[in-house]
Amino acid sequence: MYNIKLTNYVPEPKPATTDRIVAAHYYAAWKKGAAGIHNGFDDLHEYPERTPLMGYYDEENPEVCDWEIKWAVEHGINCFIHCWYRKLENMGKPITVNDLRCGHGLHEALFNAKYQKLMKFAIMFENSPRWGTTDAVDAVENLMPFWTEQYFKRDNYLKIDNKPVVFIFYQDRLKEVFPNPEDQKKMFDDCREYAKTQGFDGMIFGLCRNSLDKHEHEDCIERGYDFRFGYDSGYWPATNFPEEEEIIKGQCERFKQRLSIDPMRHIATASCFRDATPRTTEHWISMGYQFHLEKKYRLSPENFRLVLRGMKEIADGLPDGAWAKRIIMIDNWNEWDEGHYVAPSHEFGFKYLQAIREELTEKDNLPDYRTPQELGLDGYNKNWEIPDFKEVCVKKFQV
Repeated sequence: MYNIKLTNYVPEPKPATTDRIVAAHYYAAWKKGAAGIHNGFDDLHEYPERTPLMGYYDEENPEVCDWEIKWAVEHGINCFIHCWYRKLENMGKPITVNDLRCGHGLHEALFNAKYQKLMKFAIMFENSPRWGTTDAVDAVENLMPFWTEQYFKRDNYLKIDNKPVVFIFYQDRLKEVFPNPEDQKKMFDDCREYAKTQGFDGMIFGLCRNSLDKHEHEDCIERGYDFRFGYDSGYWPATNFPEEEEIIKGQCERFKQRLSIDPMRHIATASCFRDATPRTTEHWISMGYQFHLEKKYRLSPENFRLVLRGMKEIADGLPDGAWAKRIIMIDNWNEWDEGHYVAPSHEFGFKYLQAIREELTEKDNLPDYRTPQELGLDGYNKNWEIPDFKEVCVKKFQV
């Protein structure tokens, strides 16, 4: 209010204690020009409620990352799973940072953040048709050397039993490369053997797949996957904005149904809401995306808490060794335009994060809810246009 600067940097985080890996999916598309297929915050001018609490930000700034680390770890999120894209033209070639899409989230921001060691990270290989995938030779000769040197050897990369964990997004693309499951398993096993030469005890591969097809699950095991997860909970409503009781029940029932196929290899993803309205334009339809066909749903932070509680109770009742007892996923940290995010926003403040802390941690810390603005810190947006939000709100909400 008086333009007084109360600190020179992000205050030191005070992490909450949790007995499991609480991993939030992280979509690093908020550096100007980085996303390629959309315009980042410039696509959100008509959606002021989706504005991050710190305002539009330059995601490549390590100080921005430190704020995210602080807010995440103080509420129990101890791992960010970064969507990892290699450019299509890089297929079969050695990889450099310049061959990545949205690599700034790791290489410019996280790896230069002051508090980076407080946050585990992992990569999710986004090998859908728009981006580069891999094959048996490329995986060992190009992917593994890059991943090992750039990520796995960092102290804060997610490793379980001294095995780096890699999440795979798009199995259908790998099926095209490896029609026979045995061939894909051999590729994964070759990666595991490579990892052993680098001082690790192997590799762990998780597959993003929410289906309830038992035969498909058996195929995933034959292909060498260790567990399955979702980018969302797997719940999709039949109509727009159903009753929240239905959403709570639907998410937990979906998790139970997956566990009925295999109680050891399925982990839970808790979804706060899903509303991809900014991605329903002709631009997205012309690229082949079908966000306009999705049914929307929203959980209040209070009812998101019940989903977290339900999934934790289900997981805690599983046999020892079940993957769901080790990891729970959060959908999502920062999908601002796709419409699912728990990061602090103008619409929800810290409420989704508070639900995570209350349900998944020992609540043994005192979160700091002072915003950058309140501490006199700024300069986080040097590139994004700031719309006249008052005019937008008058037009949109008729206030």
